[in-house]
Amino acid sequence: MMETEVIKPISPESQHTARQRAMDRARIARWDLNIAIFLFAILITVVILLFQNVNIEIVAPVAIVGLCTVWLVGWIRGKKLYHRFYNEEVSSFTEDLTKSIKETVEETIEEKVQKALRERW
Repeated sequence: MMETEVIKPISPESQHTARQRAMDRARIARWDLNIAIFLFAILITVVILLFQNVNIEIVAPVAIVGLCTVWLVGWIRGKKLYHRFYNEEVSSFTEDLTKSIKETVEETIEEKVQKALRERW
């Protein structure tokens, strides 16, 4: 979806549903393999430092900085994914709404044509 594209207004219930779906999808997608590998690397680094008898005053900040980095990267990724998924959900709702309106109009036109044909016969 383009940034300049105007989204047609949808109902508050649909907005809430789109927001909830986007939040759920973003929550799941923000923890990917890269973050798991980074967490594993932090664990290995901490274990190696402890086996090398490095002071806990050095090991603890390394672990804390690593975990904070993982949280920050996950949070930023989740925020970006949320916006993307929200736009997709809203777009889906507007497409469904447009499709249903179009079907209703087509049915109405078809009914009018059939009624006119019946009156002629």
